[in-house]
Amino acid sequence: MDNTIVFYCILFILIAEFILATVMNYLNAQRFKDPIPEDLKDVYNAEEYEKSQAYKLTNYKFGVFTSVFSLVLILSFLLLGGFNYVDNIAQNQTDSIILQALIFFGIIMIGSDFINIPFSYYQTFVIEEKFGFNKTTKATFLTDKLKQWTMTIIVGSIILSLVMWFFQWAGTSFWLYTWALIAIFTLFMNLFYSKLIVPLFNKQKPLEAGTLKEKIEAYAAQVGFDLQNIFVINGSKRSTKANAYFSGFGKEKRVTLYDTLINDLEEEEIVAVLAHEIGHYKRKHIIFNLTSSIVLTGLMLLILSLFINNPEVSLAIGVDRPSFHAALIGFGILYSPISEIIGLLMNYFSRKFEYQADDYAKNTYAALPLVTSLKKLSKNSLSNLTPHPAYVFMHYSHPPLIDRIRNLKA
Repeated sequence: MDNTIVFYCILFILIAEFILATVMNYLNAQRFKDPIPEDLKDVYNAEEYEKSQAYKLTNYKFGVFTSVFSLVLILSFLLLGGFNYVDNIAQNQTDSIILQALIFFGIIMIGSDFINIPFSYYQTFVIEEKFGFNKTTKATFLTDKLKQWTMTIIVGSIILSLVMWFFQWAGTSFWLYTWALIAIFTLFMNLFYSKLIVPLFNKQKPLEAGTLKEKIEAYAAQVGFDLQNIFVINGSKRSTKANAYFSGFGKEKRVTLYDTLINDLEEEEIVAVLAHEIGHYKRKHIIFNLTSSIVLTGLMLLILSLFINNPEVSLAIGVDRPSFHAALIGFGILYSPISEIIGLLMNYFSRKFEYQADDYAKNTYAALPLVTSLKKLSKNSLSNLTPHPAYVFMHYSHPPLIDRIRNLKA
């Protein structure tokens, strides 16, 4: 296949994905002012609903600007030889193919994130600040970035170096060894993310003794769930928005509650949220997500192995010399439509799993405290109560609030 054809395929994919995303966002924005469903009338009063509409509209306009900027940036990089320029820098620094790849991706990834800093800053210190969500200091914002870059450089360099070494050693069979590496890394991170990564950014402490802990432990014992680790994280360090999540499995499983969640909800509501999280564990959703992620990674790597030695994939992004790292960029763009389709499927399962976890909480604890907790969390984050169905289908990993409430009341 001629690299010119591959180049036009890449252009088509980038522009088509931009158009699709723009249309979906536009359709969703048209529903911002729809009447609130009857079951959600008590979420906002008139003033709060007006504030939520303003928040959604502000984010929509900002999203349009950033997506246009991103498209112009990547197209300019492609059409003006940006990838070739970075590739030449990498080649001039060393003759090692592995080091060239590390320099190439280091410049692109850190450079891209650096360009996005003004947008991230504006989102945090203008939009989130304006609507009362932001608790991040400028010092925290800066140190977060430095920590993220450090982690990206260290972990990314190790993984990419091993992948390149597998390719040099095993040829196109490298995908099997890479698959094993990523599978082990995924399992390791799932087990120890809360112990190793979270403390770099947030403080965690065990939930203090009291009525809340007693109610949580009583519920866990009732449903036969061995829960040794209940932690509280200082989410209020960055935002007023609340959350809770479940991580790990086996002896490493733990529930983490944001301090904002504890402040915003009643104890029965917190237990209901926890019951929902335990429902995910009991219904094997975590195992399904972990297994499917590993399987889909293997599929992607298998397809990559069929294209990686094709020089047209490298040359299509404008470099003078075919290489593994240039082919990764070209393949990443060409694979993105498949990734989008897989994302739609995974979102479908995720929404289905949310209903199942809600049902588990309803059947083993109670529906009403989960209903009131969902309403409070939506109110406090100024959530969109009237999303467009097409946007939900494309982007939502959770069902819209109205659908969850109706399911819980059924």
